[in-house]
Amino acid sequence: MRARFAAAFALALAGALTIACGGIVSPSQNTVETFSGTIPPGGAHPFSASKTGEIQVKLTALAPVSSTFVGLVWAQAASDGGCTASVGGILFQTVAQLNVQAISTQIISGRYCLIVYDYIGFTAPETYTVTVSHP
Repeated sequence: MRARFAAAFALALAGALTIACGGIVSPSQNTVETFSGTIPPGGAHPFSASKTGEIQVKLTALAPVSSTFVGLVWAQAASDGGCTASVGGILFQTVAQLNVQAISTQIISGRYCLIVYDYIGFTAPETYTVTVSHP
């Protein structure tokens, strides 16, 4: 009996703490930011997640060669909050192609960078648009 009470109390306390901290945000309530640029030199885009939830990144436009691949890095922002060569730890690195979900995972509130770069050696500059959905 005592063990059941302790377990119930712990569960109730965890729920109260989750509510008090703002809880986890449903992806349907995410902010969607759109970033555009040209590769080279590539683009580094700072953004902040205000709560814990889910991040989704998708390359939505690529020209002149839309069938190519680009590199994506999702990283913690540098200590000054910017996206410089000295960004913080890399959280996710992948290769992206047009209209295919590139990143879909959990995100914790904080400052981040999304870096888009030439992965295969373009013969001409590529313009891109990428969307980032986050809490």
